[in-house]
Amino acid sequence: MGKLLHLISAFWQVLSPRHYAYPAQDITLGDRQLHLVGSIHMGTQGMLPLPAVLQSRLAQADALIVEADITAGASPFTESERCSPLSERLTREEYARFCRLCDEVAISPEAADSLPAWQVALMLQAQQAQILGLRADYGIDFQLLNAAKKQEKRVIELEGPETQLALLRALPDNGLSLLQDTLTHWQTNARLLQTMIGWWLESPPRTGQSQLPGTFNSALNDVLMLQRNQRWNDALRALPAGKYVVAVGALHLYGEGNLPDLLNQR
Repeated sequence: MGKLLHLISAFWQVLSPRHYAYPAQDITLGDRQLHLVGSIHMGTQGMLPLPAVLQSRLAQADALIVEADITAGASPFTESERCSPLSERLTREEYARFCRLCDEVAISPEAADSLPAWQVALMLQAQQAQILGLRADYGIDFQLLNAAKKQEKRVIELEGPETQLALLRALPDNGLSLLQDTLTHWQTNARLLQTMIGWWLESPPRTGQSQLPGTFNSALNDVLMLQRNQRWNDALRALPAGKYVVAVGALHLYGEGNLPDLLNQR
């Protein structure tokens, strides 16, 4: 009888999914209940504190699951290999745009000149976010991690900083295409950041198939989005019974091959 009631409850959740005032979905995998949250890694002061509903879900959870525990220690990005000058890796037009953007976000082109291209891309993106008023300590995963540790909740990493670093280092040409996409889609990325902040301050999209502007080429999208979604899907399905709050980047909840769609496949 209990199993029948559980199946009825799960079927009812599929037919009538609960909508939240922030990007989130509830997913049931047998005896595992996931509250899947679309995190913003850098946020605004208006995103403090966490929504009361999310705080309640965390209090009831057996563990918090994140991409990586960003509170765990020093950044793994402090040591970098030296590369050839960016003027030799970029076209003349790309390098001129890079210099203009460095001036816009107050980065010294000389300081970034010999860094791997993926690291330069992340530096530019982080500075762009700060100029838009975003800060890491206002980010959703940062707030969730601090709250979980205060409650002495178990924290589970889907990847961890070292795995993420290895992923970036394995990109072809030291991530040159990531830097090129950052330069090409600079304004689009700024609008996308503002859109995602709006999901937390106003309301999220209602469907996982929401159309969002692309800021990655197809090869990067496959490596940084689709393949990671597949690995996370496998990891979440392997969890023991329990209730979990799962915080991943908000873009992983939407678009083709999104994580909720993979988890909802039977």
